[in-house]
Amino acid sequence: DAYAVLAAMALGDKSALTHEIRATYSVSGASHVLALSGLHLGIIYGLLWLLLPHRRWPAVSQTIILIAIWLYVLLVGMPVSVVRSAVMLTVYGLLSIGHRNKMSVNALAFTAIVMLMCNPEWLFDIGFQLSFMAVLAILLFVPLFEDVFSAKYLQEHRWIRRIWGLVAVSVSAQIGVAPLIAYYFGRLSTYFLLTNFIVLPAAYLILGFSLIVLLFPSLAYILLYIVDTLNAVLLRITAIPGSSIDGFHPNVLQVVLTYVIIFCTYLLIERIRPAQGWRASR
Repeated sequence: DAYAVLAAMALGDKSALTHEIRATYSVSGASHVLALSGLHLGIIYGLLWLLLPHRRWPAVSQTIILIAIWLYVLLVGMPVSVVRSAVMLTVYGLLSIGHRNKMSVNALAFTAIVMLMCNPEWLFDIGFQLSFMAVLAILLFVPLFEDVFSAKYLQEHRWIRRIWGLVAVSVSAQIGVAPLIAYYFGRLSTYFLLTNFIVLPAAYLILGFSLIVLLFPSLAYILLYIVDTLNAVLLRITAIPGSSIDGFHPNVLQVVLTYVIIFCTYLLIERIRPAQGWRASR
């Protein structure tokens, strides 16, 4: 099971995953770490950014990182979610060299246009839909969550900033994908926030340690121990009563109307923010 999870997280190979492991990750709300996506590429990007002299030669470092990212995309077979992430990271890298706004809804829309021009059938791919809705929700709702605390308060309390940032990203992504998950899988995880506090740091540790194991294979037993521990913790979460709500069967119209309500709620909050002085507090 540890080898199967590691293969899924590092190489996108889910062929060895047993039904029990798939169910454990699904019920606990951790399935997203088994499917290669922006989370995995973001971790790899961050690790390479730390290792390379980005302050002295930013353009050279960005070029090397982007080449490494696309080689990794080719290695794992170019799944849709990874291609989306690679295109966005490429846009991010190019814009960062020019000191422009790196991540925005415009960059996400540009990525979608480029991908659909290459293959229009990707629009009906479940991974494509989940990936883009998660990123779109993060781009829209994370700033709203950040406005709950003032920028000065978050700067003075570093740990609160990190914890609240993880909460903001987790909840925002869940808002974006929940209707689609209910439609395709008929299940919603109730402890997704608790799960993310565990699996996200574990994903950083596992992928980072995987790079070390490439250089020192004798340390592989430590990596497998970490994965075994993660599996055991997620199994405990699934044993909590009410860990998931099953039996959802929304139709397409209900899913669309749910997203309309979510988007209208976002617009309403955007209108209220200036009136309440949220932006001034920042």
